[in-house]
Amino acid sequence: MLDPKNVTGVTMPWEEKKKEYPVIKGDEETVKNWWEQIDGVACAFLWFVVTAM
Repeated sequence: MLDPKNVTGVTMPWEEKKKEYPVIKGDEETVKNWWEQIDGVACAFLWFVVTAM
């Protein structure tokens, strides 16, 4: 069953990933942007693998 809080195109939302870090030193917005870009590439790769089979 699909979880309604999950967002299409995202493997792990930033809000969940952020909980893994006790403190983010520096610019949190920059870290968030990098995470979202990396996560987007991971999601695209996973969809490619799933649909290529």
